[in-house]
Amino acid sequence: MRHVIIGGGVASITAAIELARRQAGEIELYTAERYPYYFRPRLPYFLAGEIAQEDLYVHPLSWYENKGIAVHLDSKVERLMPDQKRVLLANGSEVPYDRLLLATGGVSFIPPIEGTDKKGVFALRTLDDAITIREYAAHCQEAVVIGGGLLGLEAARGLRALGLSVTALEFFPRLLPRQLDAEGSAVFQRLIEGLGINVGLQAETKSIVGKGEVRGVVLKDGREFAAQMVLVAAGARSNAGLAAEAGLRIDRGIAVDEHMATDAPDIYAAGDAAFRGRAWGIIPVARAQALVAAANMAGDNALYEEVVPSNTLKIVGIDLTSAGTVTPEDEGFVEIRRSDPEAGVYKKLVLKDNTLVGAIVLGDKALARKVERMVTSKAQLSREEAEALL
Repeated sequence: MRHVIIGGGVASITAAIELARRQAGEIELYTAERYPYYFRPRLPYFLAGEIAQEDLYVHPLSWYENKGIAVHLDSKVERLMPDQKRVLLANGSEVPYDRLLLATGGVSFIPPIEGTDKKGVFALRTLDDAITIREYAAHCQEAVVIGGGLLGLEAARGLRALGLSVTALEFFPRLLPRQLDAEGSAVFQRLIEGLGINVGLQAETKSIVGKGEVRGVVLKDGREFAAQMVLVAAGARSNAGLAAEAGLRIDRGIAVDEHMATDAPDIYAAGDAAFRGRAWGIIPVARAQALVAAANMAGDNALYEEVVPSNTLKIVGIDLTSAGTVTPEDEGFVEIRRSDPEAGVYKKLVLKDNTLVGAIVLGDKALARKVERMVTSKAQLSREEAEALL
């Protein structure tokens, strides 16, 4: 049995390792990247100059070879041929498969903002992106990051570490609206600004200005920010182009069923490229989907179960964990908070029917690990026990 995997991120590597563990046959992995698998959340640390490029790699190529996984770097797939059960590489060669996994990840979303074509506008998605941004930043004094989400803030911190004056712009009235409530976000923003990062809220970008090169950003409300470079961190979209061109069903991504199977025979999808009901774009979901896809490719009958969303943000001096339902809109939820803005601490537990369904923990690493496990396992907890926990 010949298993071919397209992609070089966490979903593809997780699936390859699982297939190897199951001794499921030949495993061929093709990626357009020039580098062995690296952990993308560490890119901002490389951008900041805090870790070397070699420290990004999770394993050397020899590690995969010893496990029976053939990793083909710099090997872009040009086209899928489901009717022939082959894929066409950019170099013109064809690769046959018995079962195929599409783990092509996501691509950075660039909003329709005037001026995004100027020199000095970047997105941070790959190691090549990070290398290019570092080189360009050496000639800049000011930077604007469009997007106040996890990646945007970590990238802003990376640029600040390079000595630039940095402003992070968030479209919503608070930072991290999906991970934090209003009170927790205010505490978090205070910590971010303490790192020397300027924050602009309710910031809808009108244009990136400059004659050919970036010289600033103008918002629709008239605010202006000087900058010689702009980093757009407005999220990602499924990299579903190959699947779409091959006629596979697309629904905000490569549509899959509960087996992570597409509507094409023997073709599966997992990670940011796949879509089943909703797109989380987080590592725990990518890993869970990849394990299910690999199991079914190996002949098992595994079903994907939705993963409780959990995010951990680590910027120097800040530990933030957000898990489960943190801003409930329906009735029947009990919310318990503890806040100490001066100390940079905010804690919140969300209960429903004496079950812990969500948690925010800012500034308490030990508690964060504990409650994250409790949310995932749907721990039973009374209000009194929750108060004692905080």
